Amino acid sequence: MGTVDDLLADLDPADREPVARLYAIARRVVPDAEQGLGYGMPALVYRGKPLISVMRAKKHIGVYPFSPDAVAAVAESLSGHPGIGLDKGTIRFQPEHPLPDDVVEALVRARKEQIEG
Repeated sequence: MGTVDDLLADLDPADREPVARLYAIARRVVPDAEQGLGYGMPALVYRGKPLISVMRAKKHIGVYPFSPDAVAAVAESLSGHPGIGLDKGTIRFQPEHPLPDDVVEALVRARKEQIEG
């Protein structure tokens, strides 16, 4: 797989905007993040460690912060939001039910703090 920019260029326009929006939020929260790979997926990388990946899957858009603890940090904020599913280290959503900006910011901050250790 290529870079985040390659991923975005290859997405259908309906999926590009919600995926690009999450990467833009992550870049605002962690301006030092660079494009790279995390577990083989295009991702933003911070201090050599994967920060976040946002990918279009067959039935949803997946957000992968590479940390079950980061997902747990925002899980309560997402309860009751339509079309959002949580797994141990993944948040899934549909483009018509995007993640709230403040939740994405909190998710990225939680992962950043873990990396900074």
